Parts: sequence; C-alpha cells; structure tokens
Amino acid sequence: MDVKCKGVFSTTFLFIFGFIVSCSESSSSKESVVWTKEKSIELNRVITLEEKIDIKLFLERHKVWKMVETGSGLQYYIYEDGEGERAVPGMTVDIKYKVMTLDEKVCYETGEDEVLEVKIDHSEIETGLQEGLKKMRVGDKAKMIIPSHLAHGLSGDYNKIPPLTPIVVDVQLVEIL
Repeated sequence: MDVKCKGVFSTTFLFIFGFIVSCSESSSSKESVVWTKEKSIELNRVITLEEKIDIKLFLERHKVWKMVETGSGLQYYIYEDGEGERAVPGMTVDIKYKVMTLDEKVCYETGEDEVLEVKIDHSEIETGLQEGLKKMRVGDKAKMIIPSHLAHGLSGDYNKIPPLTPIVVDVQLVEIL
C-alpha cells in the first residue's frame, strides 16, 4: 500500500471510529449542552485570535505594505496618493476594486472599464470597506485587510467568500459623483 493510500485509509478509519464512539457515548449519556454567554465570548475570542494570526502570517509575506490599523481592526495602506477631495459619509463615489481571500484567491473585481458606485455609509458593501473609503481621497489606491467581523462575518457572502474569512481589498477611489 503506498503512502497516499495509507493516509486515506487511516483518515477513514479514524473518522469511522470517532463516529461510532461518539454515537455510543451520545446514546448512553443524555447530557445536554448548555450554551452560555461566557462560552460565546470565549468562542469569539478564539476565532479572533486565529484570524489575527492568519492576518499576521499574510503580512509576513507582504512586508512592503505599511499597514495602519484602526480601532475596529481594519488595516489599510494607501500605496498611491491621489490629489482629490476626501470621501466623507453621504457622498457617492466610484471605485475600482479587487477582493481576495488571504490565500490570494480572487473573489470579485471590477472589469478594466468598470467602476462600482458606492454611497459612503449607505450601501450594501462591507463595513470595513466603508470605513477604509473614508480614509481615502480621489485618486488614492489602497490595500485593505478587512477582518471577517467587518466583512461577511459568520455567514460569508453565500457565494465566493466562506464564513469567518478575512478579505484583502485592493481599491482605487476613482471619483466623487
């Protein structure tokens, strides 16, 4: 048996063994799990810590990015300065963007001749992107790392972004309308 087959066999055996043991334990003891506020807080703490580690490892591969972190956890780096007006809440802006996961898999992006129209603080785009756009001027290009709680959270986007996934956004503020 080659190594690959042994690995599959071992994994399958462990899965079946674990399933049988868990079924026999659940039928013999009828304990119910009590979910508490403290357990929720602890789970959130663990998820946040794991996400911070993933982001830190990502940034180790992108050392030239001089990220600034906001109080919410958004990290952004304006790598090309524009000279236009600063975006403020209520303004409608056109942006070009590319959204990726930390493994650099592209999820969404505007086409070469496309822009996305966004009303600052009044649209359906990610909270973290809204926050980041308010740090930008017309013509600015920025990289943002948006933690999952400011992106798509527990549910993902039900399409290309999985649950609890931080995203990387490369964005250009093209114009204010």
